[in-house]
Amino acid sequence: MSSRTARSYAFLSIVAAVVTIVLKFGAYLLTGSVGLLSDAIESCVNLVAALVALWALTYAAKPADAEHAFGHSKAEYFSSAAEGILIIVAAIIIAIEAWGRLLHPEPLTQMGLGLVLSLLATAVNGVVAFVLLRAGRRLRSITLRADAHHLFTDVWTSGGVVLGILLVKVTGLDVLDPIIALLVAANIVWTGFRLLRETGSGLLDAGLPFEEIDVIFKILNEYKRQGIQFHALRTRIAGTRRFVSFHVLVPGAWTVRQGHDLCEVIELAIIQALPLTSVTTHLEPLEDPTSWDDLELERTSNKLQR
Repeated sequence: MSSRTARSYAFLSIVAAVVTIVLKFGAYLLTGSVGLLSDAIESCVNLVAALVALWALTYAAKPADAEHAFGHSKAEYFSSAAEGILIIVAAIIIAIEAWGRLLHPEPLTQMGLGLVLSLLATAVNGVVAFVLLRAGRRLRSITLRADAHHLFTDVWTSGGVVLGILLVKVTGLDVLDPIIALLVAANIVWTGFRLLRETGSGLLDAGLPFEEIDVIFKILNEYKRQGIQFHALRTRIAGTRRFVSFHVLVPGAWTVRQGHDLCEVIELAIIQALPLTSVTTHLEPLEDPTSWDDLELERTSNKLQR
């Protein structure tokens, strides 16, 4: 259900991108503003990014197979990487256009109607960005979050462009239009690099955020009070999925069934607390010294003492 829901939000992003492209290019053709042209170019990037996002979400939803035993959820990182690169490319194109206009300023025309179209496109992007960001957080989708942050950047971009055109209208200084476009390009580059950094973190198997690790600690600490020990806790994130593994140390006199049942209960508790989590446990006897030989695998053992 969550994958189908995520794809429906990607379709919403595609529709919004098409609408804003029409509005923004209309505003540019009316005014001749290079700032509005930069805004329209970024909306073209939005459309391409939304199409890539739809592909990534569709591919990431595929079940695990023989070649991809852990599933395909990391496909979402291709979308965020592509979006980050496209944002930077768009910024370069905008900067080139703005530099040419800075050297040879041109007067703007029909600014009133152009501003109306631009503000309408900004409103569309703002609403869709808000919806995508909430959905991305709820569904734990980096693709939807990246698309939302990109659209929010577009909103700020459009706001800057509108402000620039208003300043041109008030002051009569046509050179302000390309200056605003250059500032917009710089802001877009920053957003692109932030997306690439988040993508890199995911591809390098970053661990769960501290608040989610705390949830695991609270569950394990309940059993530590009963004399059960844990170590070698390791976590990672792959798109919408979480992966957790740790060793469970129980009295050696326990039967295999007792140890297995305990692991099942603990795994289920973690999955219920953190949906879309794959939990792997390794059962070991408390009294066996070799059970403690793999402590070097521990990454967060100090947390478990709380």
